Amino acid sequence: MKPSKSVLFMINNLAKGGAERVVERLSKGFKGYRKLVVTLENVVDYRPDAEVVCINSPPALSLLRKLVNAPLRYFKLLAVKRRFAPDYSISLLEPLNFYNLITRGKDKVILSFHFNYTQDFLKSPFLGKGITRGFLKLVYRILIRALYGRADALVSCSWGVARDLVENFKLREDKLKVIYNPLFLDEIGVMSCEPLGEHEGIFEGPVIVNVGRLTKQKGQWYLLRVFRELKMAFPDLRLLILGEGELKGYLVSLSRALGLRTFLWDEGSSVSGGYDVYFLGFQRNPFKFMVRSKLFAFPSLWEGLPNVLIEAMACGLPVISADCRSGPREILAPGTDLGRQAEGVEFAPYGVLMPPFDGEFRGSEEPLDFRERMWVEVLGRLLMDEALRRGYSERGRLRAKDFDIDSVVRQWEELFASLDGER
Repeated sequence: MKPSKSVLFMINNLAKGGAERVVERLSKGFKGYRKLVVTLENVVDYRPDAEVVCINSPPALSLLRKLVNAPLRYFKLLAVKRRFAPDYSISLLEPLNFYNLITRGKDKVILSFHFNYTQDFLKSPFLGKGITRGFLKLVYRILIRALYGRADALVSCSWGVARDLVENFKLREDKLKVIYNPLFLDEIGVMSCEPLGEHEGIFEGPVIVNVGRLTKQKGQWYLLRVFRELKMAFPDLRLLILGEGELKGYLVSLSRALGLRTFLWDEGSSVSGGYDVYFLGFQRNPFKFMVRSKLFAFPSLWEGLPNVLIEAMACGLPVISADCRSGPREILAPGTDLGRQAEGVEFAPYGVLMPPFDGEFRGSEEPLDFRERMWVEVLGRLLMDEALRRGYSERGRLRAKDFDIDSVVRQWEELFASLDGER
């Protein structure tokens, strides 16, 4: 029997990223729907449970190229919508929120937001450089304020992202709905049991793990500086970083300048237990590494809702995180004032929140600042206090259940039902 409802997902690509993984998971969670994923460029690291159509219109940095791309994208996406005839069109990230809105037909248009627009999107390289950047920042501010409220629904991945949209872009609070990003907890459990293979030697000593793109946003240079100090008290300690990105060269150079024996996945060396820091690149299964680690450290400068923080908790990892905007506080301290940030060490119900970092790059010779010294102290305490780690591990697993796919899909279907009643 032909399913009665259809869902169109619109996203730039299916590369390694949080929003891209959300598309994959929602496509698998929406049972009994016709599903289609349309992308602007043919980059595929995740495999959704849906047909994928690429319109071959990758991003451009020049203003002229962007202006040429705009009508081409419009007509290609309009053709996809007319052919597929979706009941619900869900767009993730820019510029597809804009195109979803202007290609609206009989479909219910749902715009979703996955990062803090003031701190992340308006500083993104997607907007180009120089005059182009200034022009597009102004254009998007106007578009978001003037047009996005006309969508049938606005879905934010966190309350922090929603607050930014209301306060800084004047979107209507009553139009915004917060639906957290989904996890497949059963799948994480199965994948975490997979063997490590050649990577077993890494875990001959205690391991602190970080998972995230090697970009300024993720702040991994702080973790390297903190780790060197920790090594003085814990000589067998290792740091494992999973991810790729434009700061790879800088981070590896810093690690070696700090005197840390550093393994880099693409240098051709074989993995052994003789290193202090391991850069293993993107791993399709990070969970088998997480579940064998002692702690998860997250020094990000800004976020939307960090999926990886919840995944670490699902693996039973105690979490220490910078209390950046936005997401970590919602996850680790949901009963607190979500508008404030930690000024000192905060042992929250589901993890440890730390004052946010200042975002300044620092070299190997510069002394640790007061925030970094706090991290050294708290990480050291967590490494030594097994009871504290065990408590966070148990409570973290329980908290992760709030983000399970079944709960999230129910919220989406409630939204669909409310939209069907409106139009």
